[in-house]
Amino acid sequence: MKQEVSVCWLRRDLRLFDNTALYHALNSKYPVLIFFIFDSDILDKLLDKKDRRVVFIHRNLHMLNDIAVKYGSYICVLHDQPTKAFNQICEQFEVKEVYANHDYEPYAITRDSQITAFLNSRGIKFATFKDQVIFEKAEVMKSDGTPYTVFTPYSKIWKNKYRSEELKNYPSEKLLNNLFRSAIKAIPSLTDIGFEDFELEVTPNIINEDIIKNYHLTRNAPSVNGTSYISVHLRFGTVSIRQLVVLANRVNETWLNELIWREFFMMILFNFPGVVNHSFKKKYDKIKWRNNETEFFLWCKGETGYPLVDAGMRQLNETGWMHNRVRLVVASFLCKHLLIDWRWGEAYFGQKLLDYDLSSNNGNWQWASGSGCDSAPYFRIFNPTEQTKKFDPKLDYIKAWIKDFNPHYLTPIVDHNFARKRALEVYKTSLTENEQQNVD
Repeated sequence: MKQEVSVCWLRRDLRLFDNTALYHALNSKYPVLIFFIFDSDILDKLLDKKDRRVVFIHRNLHMLNDIAVKYGSYICVLHDQPTKAFNQICEQFEVKEVYANHDYEPYAITRDSQITAFLNSRGIKFATFKDQVIFEKAEVMKSDGTPYTVFTPYSKIWKNKYRSEELKNYPSEKLLNNLFRSAIKAIPSLTDIGFEDFELEVTPNIINEDIIKNYHLTRNAPSVNGTSYISVHLRFGTVSIRQLVVLANRVNETWLNELIWREFFMMILFNFPGVVNHSFKKKYDKIKWRNNETEFFLWCKGETGYPLVDAGMRQLNETGWMHNRVRLVVASFLCKHLLIDWRWGEAYFGQKLLDYDLSSNNGNWQWASGSGCDSAPYFRIFNPTEQTKKFDPKLDYIKAWIKDFNPHYLTPIVDHNFARKRALEVYKTSLTENEQQNVD
């Protein structure tokens, strides 16, 4: 006879503490099997088999498994398409209920609809919960019920709502005795799922409160240890957003705003899924990009001749991370100086960033190009040289990532003044032509 279980399906919530879905599962009347799927529909699309994100997930599953083992349980990990993986679980166990936390990306929404249909056909309840954000979907809206598309009023309502409501806690870590007990099973190796194992250095998911207190003073200096380095942990849910927001609300308003920006972009993606492939401001899809492949390749390698841009790209290529201020500079450079479609840069970041998050990556790239909601106007063009003087005046960051740096290490691939003038003309002409066509 099959063992009756509730299943808690982990996705972007790789932790056993303050986990909403896990908390509800552990409060059910059945022992809980924790389940993770290395989704072959996603992994098969990753061409680089030394993918930092896959390694990061694998490492964290082992850490969670070590905790589960202490309770006589284990993390059940399968490598398959989601429906096939659930079919395997249902063949092995008498699955009574499945619990998971919400995911807001288009692929995830489609996947969850398919799993819902599969489970419903077997009479299995599928319960999902809000966990990776404080407010989701339509919880922060205008008075007329439509989504905000400008950050400042959204953040004002977000803060008022947060400060007027009691934040719930989900102490799942106190209920782990309710895990399903069984002989331990091994997690598939990285080789088993078609990837290479290698050493991966990641900042621990521990917040330095002193850094957060000074965040508004240090966050723009790339050579200073002045940011939280928590983005990868937010992306994969190895930290609790609820705990971070409590800290941010108490310690630093600027850092709180960054956490709200994250939710703003998630809300935009959920309510306007077309932004995945198109400009939020539709007229910006008419920009006549140059899309020079040689120049794009030099940008990717960090060989543009602009030190701050090149240092940022080399940091990204070597570590899978880039300082937030530098991300804005390199994105602006690609779109404005080189007139290369923001989608090219977004896709490259999507391949390289350890903390890659579709909503934030898309939102920030569209912000940099001028095509997004509440984005920088198209005529705002960062001067990389002036940005260097302002944020890396001693060239500490640049010298850290450009090992052979000297003032003439490379000839700039484009003159700033020429590029700025060209970008203004192309943007203005393309947008004007689009307006005239709409009138006609």
